[in-house]
Amino acid sequence: MKLSDYEKDGVFILEPKGKIMGGPDATLLHEKLHECIDQGKKKVIINLSGVDWMNSTGLGILISGLTTLRNNDGELKLANVTDKIQSLLTITKLVTVFEAYDSVEEALKSF
Repeated sequence: MKLSDYEKDGVFILEPKGKIMGGPDATLLHEKLHECIDQGKKKVIINLSGVDWMNSTGLGILISGLTTLRNNDGELKLANVTDKIQSLLTITKLVTVFEAYDSVEEALKSF
């Protein structure tokens, strides 16, 4: 997995690419989310358009990030959720936990 990030309109946007399957790659995403919080960035979007697949470890990282941000008066939103990941969120009933948007622009407007 590769991870890039940028900031737009005061919102921190993370763009993982590849598979989020655990190991060092997943740790990278986890650490970047906590780095955002440490820097006082409370609005985060994860753009999932480049993610091919995610397993339970990847879901755990998303849940951990969401929980940590909410505990620090922040918010985590998902953008460009692929069909595969959408079905994973539906099966695990996490579709009711995360706010997901069709594009980064829509997610930005929701803050």
